[in-house]
Amino acid sequence: MPNLVRIAPGALTIGKPLPWTVYDADGNVLLRQGYVIHNDTQLEQLFERGRFKPRKIERPQDDVPEDTALGNPFAEYPALLQTLESTITAITQRDETALKQVLGLSRIIDQMCQQSTEASLALVHLYSIEPTIHEQILFYGILCQFTARRFGLDDKRTAVLISAALTANLALVPVADKLNASNRVLNDDQRAVIRKHPERSIQALRDADITSPLWLKIIAQHHEQADGSGYPRGLSGTDIRGEAEILALAERYVAMITRRAYRERMNVVEARKLITSLADGKFRPAIPRALLTVLTEYPPGTLVRLANNEVAVIVRRPHRHRGPFAKAIIDPRGNRYRAPVERDCSLLDFNVRGVEQPEVMPSMDFGLLWGFRQA
Repeated sequence: MPNLVRIAPGALTIGKPLPWTVYDADGNVLLRQGYVIHNDTQLEQLFERGRFKPRKIERPQDDVPEDTALGNPFAEYPALLQTLESTITAITQRDETALKQVLGLSRIIDQMCQQSTEASLALVHLYSIEPTIHEQILFYGILCQFTARRFGLDDKRTAVLISAALTANLALVPVADKLNASNRVLNDDQRAVIRKHPERSIQALRDADITSPLWLKIIAQHHEQADGSGYPRGLSGTDIRGEAEILALAERYVAMITRRAYRERMNVVEARKLITSLADGKFRPAIPRALLTVLTEYPPGTLVRLANNEVAVIVRRPHRHRGPFAKAIIDPRGNRYRAPVERDCSLLDFNVRGVEQPEVMPSMDFGLLWGFRQA
């Protein structure tokens, strides 16, 4: 059968029906459209052997992200996730607009981080309790933007890094949420999927005519480590691109502060200590320092207990020799304030006493804490 192409990582999902009939390389039917993939082994076999006949997908121009003035990151959050999902789909289905969509989303994230700096960082910390794979990928892009800027990367390299952060885990999208929800030790098939995901993500990008050498190199190297213990090539030291290390550190930090079925999440204080330790051999020291400088001791979005026993959300990092700024949402007796109350944490009464680690974030419009009007 003519025009059969290899199945791209991210195109199939366990537990969901096949969107098209799958063939082998000779055109013989392996699985019919609508068949539900049941396990990692089937998924692995389809990636190895499967082919499909692509159909041209007509997308309205409105689906392609364009530059826009972003206001409230919390109001934009659902649209960002939807755009990310459609962008990943465009890549896996070899849509001719795939490159434009990735670059457009990368620009949007960069603009958002520059225009609403504190609130953009807060997204990562307020929504990181148990995020989906698409939320995690969005967090990687945000953290890479901030770390790249602090590290001194120019606009062009920062843009490529954000694009790489959005696409480095294409091959894990079909299985990541299931893996995160499992409390069992990874089996051999799952480990193989994880270790192969950089090369499979790269192949999916190449198949979609995304071929930037720096972009692909970042993805290829983002699981290498400075001490030579990483994969797939065991690179070390300056053989690893700084951009790849920034992405790797962003992924690690998100993993630290995220809850998994098999472990509890760290609070930001614990995560900072671990990042500090990674500067000794696992990463070139300047990169962990850059991320730690961005985060500060209590990043925006962190819930804290103040000296007066209020619970507050950090809304601004230390500025000009003053401590972090917070807004109290729960009074000393445990009752919700009707409206957030401003607190300067450099004052003795409002010093941060410790980090709160709730199982579920309080239900509220977080945008109000940063002065955004209610939608």
